[in-house]
Amino acid sequence: MLTRRATIAALAAAPFVMTSGRSLAETPKAVRIGFQKNGSFLVAKLRGEIDRHFAEKGVEVEWREFTFGPPLVEALNVGAIDLGSVGDTPPIFAQAAKSKFVYAAAQNGTGAGIIVPKDSSIRAVPDLVGKRVAIPKGSVAHNITAAALEKAGFSFKDITPVYLAPADAQGAFRQGAVDAWTIWDPFFAVAEETVGAKLIALATDIAPQYGFALASRDFAERHGDTLAEVIDQISRAGAWADQNRDKTAELFAEATGTPLAAQRRAVARAGYKLRPLDETIVENQQKSADRFYALGLIPAKIEVAEAVWRR
Repeated sequence: MLTRRATIAALAAAPFVMTSGRSLAETPKAVRIGFQKNGSFLVAKLRGEIDRHFAEKGVEVEWREFTFGPPLVEALNVGAIDLGSVGDTPPIFAQAAKSKFVYAAAQNGTGAGIIVPKDSSIRAVPDLVGKRVAIPKGSVAHNITAAALEKAGFSFKDITPVYLAPADAQGAFRQGAVDAWTIWDPFFAVAEETVGAKLIALATDIAPQYGFALASRDFAERHGDTLAEVIDQISRAGAWADQNRDKTAELFAEATGTPLAAQRRAVARAGYKLRPLDETIVENQQKSADRFYALGLIPAKIEVAEAVWRR
């Protein structure tokens, strides 16, 4: 039997082959894209090049906004959207729940970290033991918190997680209803800029951080060529953002109403260009999945490589 490493390496080297008998060249009438208010998907939406590209082919692009990853993945699973962007954790929960999706591409993660109020006595991750930490359940923040505690020699069970969506967590943090908040940009940057939130652990100092473009398995099977075109277009938008960070911050600030200073802070620490999942990315994602299984947060072990799309 192949080892996990050998299996991942074999998949990474292999072409993506569909066995459904349906044509990858079948062109859809519309492509429904889920996005959040950050990342390369937002850049692609705001610049409009992807819409123009597909309009020339008679394909409509429909954009649907989500506040964080788990609802977006659920929309993929029920067929409400065809693809979308999320952090590293929602697909782990989704695969454990046998959701029908594939990893289509990866990028460096959006800036994220664990923050506390400016006058807090909490100075480092070990000080979180016994404290109330706001976390959007099933999000990248969930994984960051667990990994940070693990790295410091503690367990996720040593804190009291308070599961709140980002907007609700923002209010709880400002009101002092929680002791800490694990969150991503632009919420992270806004808290730093507006209320002087203090960073105690930056996500990239804890573990490698990735964001993912996910697609419904059905869409990948029926419209693989179109999916590849979408990924290429969004990757181009991401490359533009990497090279034009000031302009990207201005676009984001205007589109979201977030203060420009906060967006500049957020854009400076993000990566935008999409790329295929390689062996290292799959292995790191597998480590996160194994962590969640060990904590009892997902019901069964999963193999991340089994959900990776190959063009």
